[in-house]
Amino acid sequence: MKTSLISIVIPVFNAEETIEPLVKNIIDELSGEYSLEIILVNDHSDDNSEEKCIKLFHKNPKFIKFYSLAKNVGEHNAVMAGLNNMEGDYVVIMDDDFQNPVTEVAKLINYAKESNLDVIYTFYSKKHHSFLRNLGSKFNDFVATIMLRKPKNLYLSSFKILNKFISHEIIKYDLPFSYLDGLILRTTQNIGAIQVEHRPRTHGKSGYTFKKLVSLWLNMFTNFSILPLRIAIFTGFIFAIIGLVLGIRTVYASFAYPDFPAGYASIITILSIFSGIQLMAIGMVGEYLGRTFLSLNKQPQFTIRRELTNK
Repeated sequence: MKTSLISIVIPVFNAEETIEPLVKNIIDELSGEYSLEIILVNDHSDDNSEEKCIKLFHKNPKFIKFYSLAKNVGEHNAVMAGLNNMEGDYVVIMDDDFQNPVTEVAKLINYAKESNLDVIYTFYSKKHHSFLRNLGSKFNDFVATIMLRKPKNLYLSSFKILNKFISHEIIKYDLPFSYLDGLILRTTQNIGAIQVEHRPRTHGKSGYTFKKLVSLWLNMFTNFSILPLRIAIFTGFIFAIIGLVLGIRTVYASFAYPDFPAGYASIITILSIFSGIQLMAIGMVGEYLGRTFLSLNKQPQFTIRRELTNK
C-alpha cells in the first residue's frame, strides 16, 4: 500500500484551533498505511496559524512541508501553491476546518487507486455549511453548469483527489485568479464522485465571505468563459432590433396619425439604436481584450515568503 506517495494539500487560513489536531489525526490514522506528505499553505492568516504550522513541521519534518504566502490570495491560489510543490502520485485537497473526517480521506484514496479516474470529487448526503456557503455553492453549481459545461449531477466539492497527470496539467496554468474546478473541467472529462461524511464545524466560522464568493464567481466568469461577452453582443443586437422596429413604427405613425407627438419617439428610437450598436461594439472589443487579458496578465498567483521542507 505504500508504493504510492500521497500528497495532502491543506490551504490554511485562520485555523489556529483546528490545524494541529487535524494534522495529528492525519498522521496517526494514515501514515501506517500510506506514504504521506502533508503540504500546509498558510494564506497569510490573521491569527497564529503560521506559528502552529511551523510547530507542526518541527515536530513532524518527515511528513510535513510548510509554505507561507506573502499576501492573502484566496483558497484556489493557495491550493495552486501546494500543487506546484507536491510530489505525490495522488493529491488530496481538503479544508482546514475538520469538517471532512480523516477516515473519509482514506476512503477517497482507496477509491482513486481502484479506479482509473483523473479526479474524484466528494458529495454529501447532508452538508453542514453556513446558509451563505450553501447558497453560494448552489449558485456556483448553476453557473458552472452553464459556463463550464459541468455535468449537472457533479457537485464541485473542495474535498477531492487528483492523480499526478491532472495535477501536472493544472499547474501549467500560471495566470492569476485561478479557479481550480474550471482548470479541471477544461482539461479532463475523466471525473468521478464518491459520497462521504460531512461534519459540523467545531471551531470558528467559514472563511468564505460574500466578497470572496463574488471574487470566485468573477474568476469563473472572466477567466474560463467568454459567454458574458457574447451575452453583451447578443443584448446589443436585440436592442438594435428593438430600435429598428421602433423607428419603423415611428415613421408609420407619423403618416397614419398626423397628431402623433413629435420628438419623444424619435429620441427614444435613436437612443435605442445607438445604445444597441455601442453594446455590440463594446462586446466585440471586449472579447478580444478578454482573450488578451487572460494571456498577458502576469500578476503572480502566489508569492511564497517562507518555506520549510525536509530537503
